[in-house]
Amino acid sequence: MTRSYLTSERLARLVDQLSERDLAVLATLEKVRLASAAQLERLHFAEDASQIRRRALLGLANRRLVVRLDRVIGGVKAGSSGYLYVLSEIGQRVLNESHDGPRRRPTTPGVSFIRHALTVTEIYVRLVERARKGRIELLEFTAEPDCWRYFPGRGGGRAVLKPDAFVRIASGEYEDSWMLEVDLGSESPSTLTTKLDTYRAYWSSGTEQASRGVFPRVLWTAPDQRRAGVITDCCGRQPAESWSLYMVTLFEGAVGLMSGETP
Repeated sequence: MTRSYLTSERLARLVDQLSERDLAVLATLEKVRLASAAQLERLHFAEDASQIRRRALLGLANRRLVVRLDRVIGGVKAGSSGYLYVLSEIGQRVLNESHDGPRRRPTTPGVSFIRHALTVTEIYVRLVERARKGRIELLEFTAEPDCWRYFPGRGGGRAVLKPDAFVRIASGEYEDSWMLEVDLGSESPSTLTTKLDTYRAYWSSGTEQASRGVFPRVLWTAPDQRRAGVITDCCGRQPAESWSLYMVTLFEGAVGLMSGETP
């Protein structure tokens, strides 16, 4: 079933065949762009037997609503839980029946992209799991490129800030907003400094404050203590008036920190 042969009538019949959970899986992939089978199972099949989980994801792939990438994670022993999934063009059409604009064509990304994308997805999965336990209310999670921010740059041009995700959480009477930078230790200090400069320029522009009323905290997650020290040092070299914008934590502590839990 390719896009050229999928008429509006066939698309409507296909949509009618999908369960609410099928549509929820597609919506997750539209949100995060890339997820492992294990992550999708935690989000949508946590109470089902492994055979049911595998059959459901395989069914979506057989109907070409999702694409199971050639790459797997965790080696051969990871089995089906190590497969990676992205939303297909048909899946995009199912979620946006009235939209006939450009759609992303699924491709097999490189290893570095996969590692980074799966780490961002893992934060989303953990936030959802925490929300299900009633510990927070996840009001918004937007991954890139939908979370990118555009603002006036130097010389009248348009500048862009590219966080990895935007998160809005309610906990009790409080609501917090975050921009996430998920660091895997692959970028040089000069690259980190350039990104920090862009955050400071965006903050100074007042664009976010005008549209949302508040500027979110910028949370950098690091894979280990050494890398956290490198990021903290780069933040400390920024002008003092911008220090309060940034927080640095190890990846494992990110969701707890955003949830307002004491370490």
